[in-house]
Amino acid sequence: QGGKFLCSLRAARIFPPEKRGGMVMKKITIREIARIGIMAAAVYVASAFLQVPIPTAIDNTRLHMGNVMCLLSGMLLGPLQGGLAAGIGSMFFDLTNPAYIASAPFTFIFKFVMAWICGKITSGRSAHLKQRYVVGGIAGAFAYVVLYLSKSFIEHRFVLGLPLEAVMLTVTQKAVVSSVNAIVACVVAVPLGLALRPVMAKMIK
Repeated sequence: QGGKFLCSLRAARIFPPEKRGGMVMKKITIREIARIGIMAAAVYVASAFLQVPIPTAIDNTRLHMGNVMCLLSGMLLGPLQGGLAAGIGSMFFDLTNPAYIASAPFTFIFKFVMAWICGKITSGRSAHLKQRYVVGGIAGAFAYVVLYLSKSFIEHRFVLGLPLEAVMLTVTQKAVVSSVNAIVACVVAVPLGLALRPVMAKMIK
């Protein structure tokens, strides 16, 4: 089973191929798996233990530090590997919490997108690095807020059929909390990512 999983990752080109003698060699290294695992664990810990639950008109939301680690995953590991770390860590938090278990697939996708966008903007060249980290953090955090609020509105209004007034009140409350989470994530992740970038570059080499 493990061999099939690694082959599927290679076929999907989750990890970049290398060329040898004119032939493209696709591979995944233990170090890459370890880095994804470490960052996924950091996302989970920040989501599970550094949080403040906040009730809303319909359900609940949270102030938490998980988004900091999601953005940091994209900054340090790049779009695909960072997206996997953010999505897996966040999904496992949902799967271990009865209040969020039904949202786990959506959480994986939304957090993956968040880190992917951030990593896509921040990875690569060193020119205008600080500006790209700021833009990448803001873009990734904003994309997640839009996805999360859209999902909340559609689920409560059209799937559960709840009154529009209650749905809008809940979405508004979630928008405020999510905005705070996004701002905190950017403020913390950007300088932390810049500080850790040289360390990660040495580790990758």
